[in-house]
Amino acid sequence: MISRRDFLQASMAASALVGASGFGNWSRLAAQQALTQDQLLQFDTFGNVSLIHVTDIHAQLKPIYFREPEVNIGVGEVNGKVPHVTGADFRRLYGIEDGSPNHYALTYNDFSALGKTYGKMGGLDRVATVINAIRADRPDAILLDGGDTWHGSYTCYHTQGQDMVNVMNALKPDAMTFHWEFTLGSERVNELVSGLPFDSLAQNIFDAEWDEPAELFKPYKFFERGGAKVAVIGQAFPYMPIANPGWMFPEYAFGIRDENMQAMVDEVRGMGADVVVVLSHNGFDVDRHMASLVSGIDVILSGHTHDALPEPVLVGETIIVASGSNGKFVSRVDLDIRDGRMMGFRHKLIPIFSDVIAPDPEVAALIDEQRAPFESTLSEVLGHTDSLLYRRGNFNGTWDDLICDALLTERDADIAMSPGVRWGPSVLPGQAITREDLWNVTSMTYPKAYRTEMSGDFIHTIMEDVADNIFNPNPYYQQGGDMVRMGGLGYRIDISKPQGSRISELTLLKTGEKLDPAKNYVVAGWASVNEGTEGPDIWDVVETHIRNKGTVVVEPNTSVQVVGA
Repeated sequence: MISRRDFLQASMAASALVGASGFGNWSRLAAQQALTQDQLLQFDTFGNVSLIHVTDIHAQLKPIYFREPEVNIGVGEVNGKVPHVTGADFRRLYGIEDGSPNHYALTYNDFSALGKTYGKMGGLDRVATVINAIRADRPDAILLDGGDTWHGSYTCYHTQGQDMVNVMNALKPDAMTFHWEFTLGSERVNELVSGLPFDSLAQNIFDAEWDEPAELFKPYKFFERGGAKVAVIGQAFPYMPIANPGWMFPEYAFGIRDENMQAMVDEVRGMGADVVVVLSHNGFDVDRHMASLVSGIDVILSGHTHDALPEPVLVGETIIVASGSNGKFVSRVDLDIRDGRMMGFRHKLIPIFSDVIAPDPEVAALIDEQRAPFESTLSEVLGHTDSLLYRRGNFNGTWDDLICDALLTERDADIAMSPGVRWGPSVLPGQAITREDLWNVTSMTYPKAYRTEMSGDFIHTIMEDVADNIFNPNPYYQQGGDMVRMGGLGYRIDISKPQGSRISELTLLKTGEKLDPAKNYVVAGWASVNEGTEGPDIWDVVETHIRNKGTVVVEPNTSVQVVGA
């Protein structure tokens, strides 16, 4: 008798051979460099249940440029495994033609040139068109939002998330989970969640005082679809008080809570669930590890780490789907649910080429309505760039190099620090830098640019702690984003070393001197999680710097030597 895992492996094989994933179809079209909306949306309807997944939109209502990471290192068991494959290696793995649309959408090489050819991606009015097309084919498809939705733009900051709530409500999701939303503060989150016309799911959000499930966030939701009973379990970002300011949401506790996840899976199975879907904001490696420990999960829709994968990853009998970020992609997953189990699937990662996919007129009008009060401020030109400005990568990003330069100059510091967050669209060389562009990479509710003294030893300790958050071989200890960006300081990092011994050869770039553990240095940074941090807002600091420069040129950053990867 063929096993369930064999069925799923057959689905994976079919995906490569006959386009069950759908990726192969637009990969072949890519060689012709001629895409149409119908081709992007084409899908051979399969089974009896359809899922639609979007995640990590980061308040990007309009089309954007977004460069995928150049460096994405996996450690331990995931070394060399997706999503820790980038560039040409990624294209070889998935059979992507050089210079093709999917080369541009999914990898970083030649980004500026290809961006001028293929244009911007995303835009929630285009996402709406894709969702509507899927629903026209499968009217009862389940739309799930993986979180990081109410954060990341000028308009989202100034409306406290209301612009995103209004537009997402128009897309009619069935459920969502959370991360950066909580940095609006729990009072605002509670207000918004209470008014949502769909379910807020998170089995791992607990009342901090009583260590009981928080009443506002349901652990799961049942959907009857195609004669099957579908259970969707929510998993919010587990490391909230570590990665973000805990004082903003003191009544809530988080954590991975594997034991509770297993209990929830067992509970919904006992209630007749034919298929179990986890809507997760864990991050891909954490999801992969969780899938190996918790039995009975059929599908994990993964968010947080912004990975875009053309094929699901199979862990045991669980498939993990990664749908990218910033509205660049929508995932469709069709499931064949028979005899109380998932027997197969088809998947398509749909790229949202904004010049190819027509905007939905109603959602386009709604987006313009949200932005109208701010339009003149958003479009104000602060300067220009001769360099590609991007953020993604484990160590460097030109946006953060620019931010660090601004902190060093405007705050008269020896060393600058910029957080290794993954969100933030790109700006192509030759383009104007608008206030919207700047806010897209700095918008958060704790923006103060501090200036303080730190000893060389303390700076080293901070860097070691952040490095362990990223490169600890146990995924459950990977609690950070990317490496903190350092301005004015070079260093060597050995990925293979244990905590406390990865960072060495810290050198002041201005003088060439080694960092003295006993000496104090003036350090400027931003996004401190400490309550009461003082200083100007980071966007004001960087705006002044850009205006003073006129045209920005960011030199190649060679200050970080990476070994042991």
